[in-house]
Amino acid sequence: MTASRRTAATASGVATALLAGPWRRRDAVRRVAVALGYARAPRWVGTLVGEVLLTYREAPADRPRELAAFLTTTAGWERGWSAGEVRPRVHRREPVPTRVVRRRPGVREVSDLAALARLLDVDQGELAWFADVRGLERTAPDEALRHYRWRVLERPGGVRLVAAPKPRLREAQRRLLRHLLAPLPVHDAAHGCVPGRSVRTAAAPHAGAAVVLSMDLESFFAGVPAGRVWGVLQGVAGLTEPVAHAVTGLATTVVPAAVWRRVPVGTDPDRHARLGRRLAAPHLPVGAPTSPALANLVCARLDRRLAGLAASAGAVYTRYVDDLTFSGGPGLRRDRFAARVAAVAADEGLRVNPAKTRTMGTGHRQQVLGAVVNVRPTLPRPERDALRALLHNCAVHGWRSQVRDRDPATFRDHVLGRVAWAASVDPVLGARLRELAARIDWDVPGTA
Repeated sequence: MTASRRTAATASGVATALLAGPWRRRDAVRRVAVALGYARAPRWVGTLVGEVLLTYREAPADRPRELAAFLTTTAGWERGWSAGEVRPRVHRREPVPTRVVRRRPGVREVSDLAALARLLDVDQGELAWFADVRGLERTAPDEALRHYRWRVLERPGGVRLVAAPKPRLREAQRRLLRHLLAPLPVHDAAHGCVPGRSVRTAAAPHAGAAVVLSMDLESFFAGVPAGRVWGVLQGVAGLTEPVAHAVTGLATTVVPAAVWRRVPVGTDPDRHARLGRRLAAPHLPVGAPTSPALANLVCARLDRRLAGLAASAGAVYTRYVDDLTFSGGPGLRRDRFAARVAAVAADEGLRVNPAKTRTMGTGHRQQVLGAVVNVRPTLPRPERDALRALLHNCAVHGWRSQVRDRDPATFRDHVLGRVAWAASVDPVLGARLRELAARIDWDVPGTA
């Protein structure tokens, strides 16, 4: 065993001893001395325990690895190790089960992996398999051995990889979302995939502004690495270390090498290379039900910083998934403000796509997330007129006359979906469109 591994093993044993009883100095000193094989505790043990109790007011029973790592940074440990008094083997080392210390309101208490397996209705072997603890997703040659079905969507300027989780993993992720993630609060600026918020709530704060600045984060979900997810699960959700590691594995993935080799390079090789590097490391997949909630939690610090930056310029800021929107006075026209936003995003591990940065004054259509906000959030005029015409023609000439190249079986859902979208953006417009839609007789095919 190497010296570093001996150090880590000894620190882990001392941490276990510390967590094995009352969080009091005298008791803790005695437990550490016994674990190290001392009949009487050396002075450095008392120093070590004093530093631990000063740092942790409560026993970090949810973070034994963190405690072990902290031990090796203390003056007491350094003193004992330098003097050769820290024993390479710890006696009477018994496992101590983790428990939740920092309880979050509304979040299900999951103290260890057994409790997590019960929550997800799997056994612990299946839990390890779905969490991909052996890292097989990257090299699995056959889709049958993978947890996701990968789809490549080609778009202008690049590609998007959608990783759809298979049914059992998707159900596990939905349970994680419902019991562990959904109850956690997100920043007021976050509007995408947040219950009670919508495109309208994201666009409304920018209505009637002199200048609207719209920016986009490149490869947003791929830019959220597993390390940031784990940090949120521990710090914000209050999960214990083993549970946070397992949930991170369940909610992140890597692109299989065989899948990535089939992805076209496109017109921007540099962007393709950046995306490939991000996807090769564990990240939030596009298509998992847990990804939007985790991304919002991870981006809380980004949202705080950008909201503060906007406030310093007398502006307002909202974020809808990867779309950043600022509105305010003429100061937003300056390139310096957009550069500061890009710098903050880069500091948070994300990258602004400069090709999608737009500055819109009152003399132009100010569009946010597909809604025009010059006066109030509503649909662009061409879209409003086209939808009105479609509804009128369906009512007068029969809906089948308007199907054209669409599937007749899904045409009604298509039309009513467009009406619902309009109503979600502009309730006044939506009420008028619903009146028109009510005149359509969907039971009568009409004339072609």
